[in-house]
Amino acid sequence: MMKKLFYYSFLIFVVLLVFSCKTESTNSTVNSISDLSEIEISKSQLLNKIKGGWAGQVIGCTFGGPTEFNWNGTMIDDYVPIPWDDTRMLWYYENVPGLYDDIYMDITFVDVFDKHGIDAPDSLHALAFAHADYPLWHANQAARYNILNGIMPPESGYWKNNPHADDIDFQIEADFAGLMSPGMANSAVEICDRIGRIMNYGDGLYGGMYVAAMYSLAFVYDDIEFIVEEALKVIPEQSDFYQCISDVLKTYRSDPEDWKFAWFEAQKKWTHDKGCPDGVFNPFNIDAKINAAYIVIGLLYGKGDYGATIDISTRCGYDSDCNPANAAGILGTMIGYDNIPEYWKQGIDKVEDKDFQFTEMSLNRLYKVGLDQAIEMIKRNGGEEENGILKIKYQAPKTVPLEVGFEGVYPIDRVGVNKRLNQSLNEININFTGSAFVLTGYASSEGKQEDAVLEIELYINDTLLETIKMPTSSLIRRHDVAWNYDLTEGDHKITLKTKNIPKNYYINVRDIITYSNNEPKTNVYF
Repeated sequence: MMKKLFYYSFLIFVVLLVFSCKTESTNSTVNSISDLSEIEISKSQLLNKIKGGWAGQVIGCTFGGPTEFNWNGTMIDDYVPIPWDDTRMLWYYENVPGLYDDIYMDITFVDVFDKHGIDAPDSLHALAFAHADYPLWHANQAARYNILNGIMPPESGYWKNNPHADDIDFQIEADFAGLMSPGMANSAVEICDRIGRIMNYGDGLYGGMYVAAMYSLAFVYDDIEFIVEEALKVIPEQSDFYQCISDVLKTYRSDPEDWKFAWFEAQKKWTHDKGCPDGVFNPFNIDAKINAAYIVIGLLYGKGDYGATIDISTRCGYDSDCNPANAAGILGTMIGYDNIPEYWKQGIDKVEDKDFQFTEMSLNRLYKVGLDQAIEMIKRNGGEEENGILKIKYQAPKTVPLEVGFEGVYPIDRVGVNKRLNQSLNEININFTGSAFVLTGYASSEGKQEDAVLEIELYINDTLLETIKMPTSSLIRRHDVAWNYDLTEGDHKITLKTKNIPKNYYINVRDIITYSNNEPKTNVYF
């Protein structure tokens, strides 16, 4: 009897010991992963992951294409069909190539690195971007105008020079930085810190850094929840961007099955926009952080399922082609091109040899160039290549310094001006109370006229502050008429006077958005 008791006691002890060791081993694996010093990956595996990243962007962007900004402030209901078949990618390539602004923007920077080396100065990237033939919007277009008019980076993306500095722009085009920095998140962030300042600042810049860090980590880990959380370490905790994504993670942990709950929670707290003049007091939001939240909701609640990830990111709405493009690219990097389900790759063979419009690069070319640049970055950061195996010096994510755009600036009103400066009306006066303003509008002409550059003078409180050039060409247009974030709180008068507006041309001044240094109280009615 005593022998049996001893035997069973010993058996229980061994089982508990094995279980304890297994638990300890699992935890230590997670901890040691964070502290990796070197990673080995075959050249073929590296290429497979790079292909997965680039192809994923095209797949996600194409899937979300017909929904982009059609659902603003609301999700796309489950009953709404989103078509997918082997004709979708080719159709967009041939009919709406501007859909792929996410990718041809990336290609600009990839191409500069390819032609001028990894040490290509920031000015070359900025000039290539500004002089490209593709159409741009928001922070990108505002930066292009700045650069063409002598305001180079980082000033071109600084929020006082660019009212769209918190917009999504660099977030949707930072994929290249992560794809060329496998396992080296800090190197990816350093690239973003240089190139992202062409068009963004603060949360807008952080969006690109965060996306690039997720790509970089996706080369190393196969746990998407860990990738989402680990990449967030590059962003300062005090920033709104960090807080927004952190909230999504908390919501996910409280209910990891209901993505719509996460959407509602993010929508309630983070969907307001005080930067982008197109979104202030309007049901439109191209702000980086809320759209990044939709990338993360797709990645988390998709749980590694490719179709679910793309579908959820799309159905969150707003920029619902760019968000699934980022999500599909990150997940595609993690699982590799070969593991992207055939259903989602259907039709990609029809476009992989086609150059993206405005570029001389196809997907197949991007795969090759991307591999070459990744290998060079690996070697530059202490890694090496031997017999088809790459040894990468892993970089644990480090937090970048805090910077805040639109700090102490709170929107208080939006009023229609709706006047045209032309040869008949040569002056507009607008009175407002506050500390800052943005005037929205554009330059154009009656009928078919040649493109011209119109000029007006901006006076504030009867002091001439700026002579503004307003091109009628959409490609080089000034995104907004005028703005100033540096006024003292109080009453102000804005005067716009024509300086050079030929016959049959005009500047349409649409709205004035006014801001205060004092945060307004929320209206609550009972």
